[in-house]
Amino acid sequence: MSSTVRLGIIGYGTQGSMYARLIAEGKVPSLSLCAVADADSSKRDRVRSEHPDVEVFDDHITMLESGEIDAVVTCVPHYLHPEHAMAALARGVHTLVEKPAGVYTQQVDEMNAFAAQHPELTFGIMFNQRNNPLYQHLKQVIDRGEIGRILRTNWIITTWWRPQAYYESSAWRATWGGEGGGVLVNQAPHQLDLWQWLCGAPKKVFAKASYGFQRDIAVEDEVTALVDFGQGTTGTFTTSTHDLLGTDRLEIVGEKGKIVVDNSRVATITRYERTEQDISASIDAASVARVFSGELDPAGFYTSETIDFTSKWGEQHAGVLENFARNIIDDTPLIAPGSDGILGVRLANAIHLSSWLGEEVEMDFDQTRYLEELNRRITEENQFAPRSTSSVDR
Repeated sequence: MSSTVRLGIIGYGTQGSMYARLIAEGKVPSLSLCAVADADSSKRDRVRSEHPDVEVFDDHITMLESGEIDAVVTCVPHYLHPEHAMAALARGVHTLVEKPAGVYTQQVDEMNAFAAQHPELTFGIMFNQRNNPLYQHLKQVIDRGEIGRILRTNWIITTWWRPQAYYESSAWRATWGGEGGGVLVNQAPHQLDLWQWLCGAPKKVFAKASYGFQRDIAVEDEVTALVDFGQGTTGTFTTSTHDLLGTDRLEIVGEKGKIVVDNSRVATITRYERTEQDISASIDAASVARVFSGELDPAGFYTSETIDFTSKWGEQHAGVLENFARNIIDDTPLIAPGSDGILGVRLANAIHLSSWLGEEVEMDFDQTRYLEELNRRITEENQFAPRSTSSVDR
């Protein structure tokens, strides 16, 4: 492999055109943009205008078989991510999947299994938030045990305000058959991934989701989920697309400290001098009244620091693209292996299923039951064909 990887982009929409621009601006030095495939002739014309030296295809298979590219990124509707990824891998092309990895776990499991049969190829996913220096730092803090075992975590992420016109901009948007869901599938996959990347995967979930709550859509625009991580550790995840002001606040409470993140930029890390239980045991009966009166200053039991990381839009994406290319060139470890994409899809599916059934759902839920429930909603929409266990034509 040379020092530069030849990249093809499938789909020249918002994401695909941004990646092309980042590469053209030299922000991804290990990638060269060589080809773009899009079924829409107007988008192909845009490519020719904006990147005249790039070869343009009207079919992704033709591009994959052209010999013009070493790697590809899939910037297509969610349902197509596994199908296009496997088509690329089957032709010996390194593959970076846009988030989410897919819509339902069965298709993502199939993609992961297929990728595992091709260990010689790089398989990644565009979880660009993992490249946010703030979250990278917090993961190190947690992994080093600085706040001890996690006891509770909450994330309110409602900064996804979308007006009704947004949903009416495309026929597939905010439909079960075209998009596969609402805020969980389109806006919040990054947080669903980060939450588990930092805190571990939950074991159970009980969720309340509202469908067409504040927008004229079929899918969810408001979600509150209570998850069980096991061993008494719990968490909540709240997201929506109708909060005009929006809140982005993550709290992680450990037995030896606490992390609070605001707006995915500013974090306060508190480290206890001992575990909270040890501190509790050190307070004798005579001192309890001082706790109630406020005379006992808890600041003597901990230290705190506040860190502020800024990350411009696009820098994180460029970093993941560069990391993907470096893995191809010299085996640099991936920030986000493609197989990790199943985690967020599984949690989103479990939240949906819990809200549909009105009961707590195990994370190893019946995947067939989920697909049946999803297809029932697709059939009721009467806009798209139901999905099969395997939607792949390689």
